[in-house]
Amino acid sequence: VSVTDASVSFTREEFSLFAFNLILSEAEQEIPPLPSPTPAWPRSQWGMWTVNSIGRLGNQMGEYATLYALAKMNGRQAYILPEMHRQLAPLFRITLPVVSSDVVRSIPWRNYGLHDWMSEEYRHIKGKYVRLTGYPCSWTFYHHLRQEILQEFSFHDHVKEEANRYLAGLRGQRRNVTYVGIHVRRGDYVRVMPQIWKGVVADKAYLEKAMGYFRDKYQEPVFVVTSNGMEWCRENINESSPGRDFALLAHCNHTIMTIGTFGIWVGYLVGGETVYLANYTLPDSPFLRLFKPEAAFLPEWIGINADLSPLRGGT
Repeated sequence: VSVTDASVSFTREEFSLFAFNLILSEAEQEIPPLPSPTPAWPRSQWGMWTVNSIGRLGNQMGEYATLYALAKMNGRQAYILPEMHRQLAPLFRITLPVVSSDVVRSIPWRNYGLHDWMSEEYRHIKGKYVRLTGYPCSWTFYHHLRQEILQEFSFHDHVKEEANRYLAGLRGQRRNVTYVGIHVRRGDYVRVMPQIWKGVVADKAYLEKAMGYFRDKYQEPVFVVTSNGMEWCRENINESSPGRDFALLAHCNHTIMTIGTFGIWVGYLVGGETVYLANYTLPDSPFLRLFKPEAAFLPEWIGINADLSPLRGGT
């Protein structure tokens, strides 16, 4: 669901309250059927690689794209787990085959842990039956295959049509409209970032600066805002979902993200200008042992530094 933080003000002309109630027929709401039983694969690709299916939408996309790239890099056939298919197939035209639960249980997998950036050793992973593990979501794994990844994450026609129809309805009398999608990640991060990772989430000042960038550059920006942390949304809009939020933002022209893989993937798929919250942890944050900003945000994206004074002041 999408609204904006109550502490940030938007003019009526600039802000669209997102109540994206995607209307689907019963057939369209169903998860696409699993592919037919696992086919034989070429002798040069004997074996089977997969990846753990953990986390929410952004995590699942990162895991899928990383599996796609590393399996191809190592000359192996990639398969996804049924639970990943259930998460991604309703939105995207993904093509990797699905391994059945019975086969998953019968295979002697070699678990291979990944950190969240590409390393040289990942080009030479040994094993015919490898299960990649972790939360990989870095362009350094798959950016050399960008067009293929964008094709994997192309939306089904009914999803595209509904998102574009909604955006067209926001145009009104504007002639030079520019849609800027904003994802405000809150939820568990409001507590986890300061208490565990010595970091902050986006505040009013960051959002105002990011929106100001697009106001100064474009004649008639329309800001389409989604968030996972607004009480009003939980009480008033019950029919939206992360997938529908994602589809709407991905059909905008540009992106403002805060933190999290959801926003990273929106920016990657949109392909316009992306503004992100930069330097949002203290230098001694344990988060930086798991996360490399330069491997998460594309070099051409625009970073705006976070205000760390609440951490330094102990508040």
